[in-house]
Amino acid sequence: MGEEMGNDEFIMPFISSANIACGYHAGNRESMKRTIELAKKNHVAIGAHPSFFDKENFGRTEVNLPAHEIYDLVILQLRAIDQIISGQREKMHHVKPHGALYNMSAKHPQTAVAIAQAVKDFDENLILFGLSGSYSIKEAEKLNLKTANEVFADRTYGDDGSLTSRSQPTALIEDVDKSAEQALQMIKNKTVRSVNGNVISIVADTICIHGDGRNAVELARNIYQVLKQNNIDIKAI
Repeated sequence: MGEEMGNDEFIMPFISSANIACGYHAGNRESMKRTIELAKKNHVAIGAHPSFFDKENFGRTEVNLPAHEIYDLVILQLRAIDQIISGQREKMHHVKPHGALYNMSAKHPQTAVAIAQAVKDFDENLILFGLSGSYSIKEAEKLNLKTANEVFADRTYGDDGSLTSRSQPTALIEDVDKSAEQALQMIKNKTVRSVNGNVISIVADTICIHGDGRNAVELARNIYQVLKQNNIDIKAI
């Protein structure tokens, strides 16, 4: 959220947590302020969505940085958004890295440690969202940081539980019924079907949809309705 896609106001009623861009891959102070106000109005938990400083590529291009620079990158963005959150007498609830930073954290322990340490040093009560079962979660737990295993309703998976690369034509799920079906499977069965047709185990604490997706509003609404129909509560972890 806060990526200035024009969808935020329409998505907010259907979600329980928002990952708000901190200005590095998208947005600015004004967009952060507006999105925080929307979250507050809709009783949605406020989260920081730090990324590489890369607006040109929307934060989706990997950047090889030493661990101390990744640490600083995260800290600076947490400070920036927290200043606005505090100004509205609200509290930050969680942190979810964005794009390439998120994917690198899932695959590389050093990146995962740098991010987790930055979050813990900033506020040890924050919850770190990371790809289910990945290094993001494992390294954060070693630091005794609260974590949430994140799964995706609008992305496909490889056999190893990683997200299919966006360079692949099968990476995105834009069909609203398929996305809801996948979300329900991940919650109720604790599994997901990979692009190769294999069923893999998965832990679902929180479900992500992308606000910049072509059908983002419809996806959010449909998933919300399907979960409610299945007597599944939607609330911040």
